[in-house]
Amino acid sequence: MHAALLLYCLVALFATAVSSTALTYRLLANEKSCFFTHVEQKGLKVAFYFAVQSGGSFDVDYTVVGPNERVIMEGSKERQGDFVFTANDQGEYRFCFNNEMSTFAEKIVDFEIAVENEEARAKLPSKQGTTPEQTSVLEESILKLSSQLSTINRNQKYFRTRENRNFSTVRSTERRIFNFSIIEGVMMVTMAGLQVFIVRFFFQGARKGYV
Repeated sequence: MHAALLLYCLVALFATAVSSTALTYRLLANEKSCFFTHVEQKGLKVAFYFAVQSGGSFDVDYTVVGPNERVIMEGSKERQGDFVFTANDQGEYRFCFNNEMSTFAEKIVDFEIAVENEEARAKLPSKQGTTPEQTSVLEESILKLSSQLSTINRNQKYFRTRENRNFSTVRSTERRIFNFSIIEGVMMVTMAGLQVFIVRFFFQGARKGYV
């Protein structure tokens, strides 16, 4: 019964308290792209996370703009960011990524936008037949689980970003080694041909001297 009630409250917690969007977007060279979320009331917490997974120097410009065209936060050539701010105005918030600084490099950007209603979280629905003490204990357990899940999720994002960047570095190193090997091979063939030409030229000159 306790397990069923815990699961029930956990589902209710995430269904009523948090509204989030997680996406992976390919940002083309010289492109600026914006994403929007609507905040229903003032005072809600808005969480914004992004990480550049591949492309160029793994950096991007970002801007967060509120309903009154007020710039809430912005950054230039950032690799990743994790921010939480309070929505002081009701309405539409704009989250923009700018890759106009790159002429050729595309960027793969992972980002997540979450709107959290702390009042809804504080008023979890209670199941019939449960005591206030049981509900309080379950609420504390759910909040701990929520915090631990959030920490695990952030760690997974961090390790995924590190893995993608390291893999991109390995691919870049392999490509450079391959190109260097080709250049080295061409230079060796050229030097060998040049040496044969010089030796033949010396022998032909020596024969003309004897004649």
